[in-house]
Amino acid sequence: MKLHEFQAKEILKKYGIKVPDSLVAHFPEEAWMHSMVIGYPCMLKSQVLTGGRGKAGGIKRCVSSSEVRESAKAMFGHALTTNQTADQRLTVRRLLIEQCVNIAQEFYFSILISNETRSPMILVARQGGMEIEELSAKGPQNILSIPVNPYAELRAFHIREILSCLGISKERHEYYEFFRKLYRIFIDTDCMMLEINPLVIDKTLNLIPVDVKMDIDENALFRQRDIARLRDMSELEPLEAEARLSDLNFIKLNGTVGCMVNGAGLAMATMDFIALAGARPANFLDVGGVATPETIALGMEILLKDRSIQAIFINIFGGIVRCDKVAAGIAAAAERLHPSVPVIIRLSGSNVSQALEILEKSDMDFMTADTVEEASRILKKVLGTATEGGN
Repeated sequence: MKLHEFQAKEILKKYGIKVPDSLVAHFPEEAWMHSMVIGYPCMLKSQVLTGGRGKAGGIKRCVSSSEVRESAKAMFGHALTTNQTADQRLTVRRLLIEQCVNIAQEFYFSILISNETRSPMILVARQGGMEIEELSAKGPQNILSIPVNPYAELRAFHIREILSCLGISKERHEYYEFFRKLYRIFIDTDCMMLEINPLVIDKTLNLIPVDVKMDIDENALFRQRDIARLRDMSELEPLEAEARLSDLNFIKLNGTVGCMVNGAGLAMATMDFIALAGARPANFLDVGGVATPETIALGMEILLKDRSIQAIFINIFGGIVRCDKVAAGIAAAAERLHPSVPVIIRLSGSNVSQALEILEKSDMDFMTADTVEEASRILKKVLGTATEGGN
């Protein structure tokens, strides 16, 4: 779960890390009023869940109240596209009005979970700011990686290596405490990534995190309840937000076949079979290993709200969950919602015979299959994607 910059900085402040003074504005006049409290010059920073905001015009430096008012009006409601958002456009709904920092040097610093070792890895570079992507592209040697034992704290030799890489020759006790606190935040919050770019030394030789990104492990949110409450639902697709409120794992994709499964592995396999049928999945929807008739019905309702869907493919393995319960949920939802697209169902496992009887007795014209291959053939037929020769 990604946090906004202002949310991440609040967490840093709780651990005693000094960040620039700032206030969050929700409309232009509020930004103007906050700027008079913060003082001039100040920074107006779009609060959207992506990087690359500076180059995309999402960050402005203002030297007067009139400039703040003019810039805030232009920034609020603007659909921001950065080099990290692909085709997605993120609407600016908040601005962070922040004190300017007198920068002497700026660096790049992050802690993340390495894909190779599945352990914490620290990345540092002598150049920070907007050009870090270009720096990385020019050569990985420009960024130093420091592995950290997940069963130990950040040690003094790690910090000396960080300071050496950054070219900081003067060692201060505050520097050691600064990096220890960052690592403690990373561990305590179940972070997948904590990035400070730029990390700066100001004119008084203090380390200041000017921009902060945090990405929290979704699987750990059950023990990070305070952080879980920070989720910005407005940044999600409307259907994703609705599914999350119902504790369903839903991700909107750009295909035309709605799919519902139980289990992430089965979901990936199902999407492969949709691709083999010559189509693309419209979503990832995992109703979980203990799906109930109610969750199945909720899943059906969410799928049918997607106007891009031309067919629905339900693929459920009844292990813990019984197939007859799943079928009851499908039938009840379909009879209430009256789907206008073909519904293809493949059930396997506990009480599958009873499940098929429930579907047959339903007034709805379901298409059932015994195997995923058969379901794929039916899908290909209903979508009109079958080709000569059976390819």
